[in-house]
Formats: sequence, C-alpha cells, structure tokens
Amino acid sequence: MKIELDDLSRDEVHSLLNEHLQSMYELSPPESVHALDLEKLRKPGITFWTAWKDTQLLGCGALKELDSKHGEIKSMRTPKALRRQGAGRAILAHIIEAARSRGYERLSLETGTMQAFQPAQRLYQSVGFTYCGPFGEYAEDPNSVFMTLRL
Repeated sequence: MKIELDDLSRDEVHSLLNEHLQSMYELSPPESVHALDLEKLRKPGITFWTAWKDTQLLGCGALKELDSKHGEIKSMRTPKALRRQGAGRAILAHIIEAARSRGYERLSLETGTMQAFQPAQRLYQSVGFTYCGPFGEYAEDPNSVFMTLRL
C-alpha cells in the first residue's frame, strides 16, 4: 500500500468522495453533515492523502489545520467494497504522524452517533482518541461525536 499526497484531480478520488458525501447525507440530517466536498478540500490549510494498491484506490483522509497547535481529521473514507484491509488504519497513522511533524499538540475529529459510525469510533479509540466536547466551530449536536488525541 502506498500513501501519497493527492491533488484531488483523479476520477477515482472524485468517486470515493461522492460515495462519502452520499453516505453522510443518508446517515445524518443535513444540518449534522460536516463532510467536506471537493471544493472545500482544496482550500488552504487542508492536506489530502490517498492510499493505493497499484492503481486501485483503497482510501483517503485529510488533515485540516485549526490553529498552529491543533488539527482536525477530515474525509476519512475507504470504499465500501474494500473495507477491513487496513487502509483506514494506515491513513490514520499517516495523518497522526503528519500532525506530530507539524508540532500539533492535539488532533481532533467529528463523526456520527449512528450505528454505522461505530467501526470508525473503535478505530479512533484503538490509537488513543478519547471522547471530548465540541471543538473549533462545532456545537453540541445529538448526531455528532467528538474525539481528540493529545500528541
């Protein structure tokens, strides 16, 4: 598996991000969907990576800088047909290492509360993330879970 910095130009990446957004809107009310679309992922302060096995896209993830000491994980996604192969864990480890190399003291994320989000929560917990309150521009939301990792 190869993880690479991605410029968001490939069709495979667009398809995966569309799958991600569609899934988020199916699982959560619109006001509780915080997933970023292609345009927002291209904004300054966001770094986006993809994981590949040869020419097959295995997953993606992004790191958004909230401030000089705090980052947020965004757009973590593995194609539904390719889950449970380690791509999500590999991308997460890559993002954590990038956050540490930037000197961040904290890495946080928002995910959903529904049953479909339980595997993601377990993944984050397995590397040390703990539940916390809202951060950044988030507010309390019964459809959101907030997690953080001290680096």
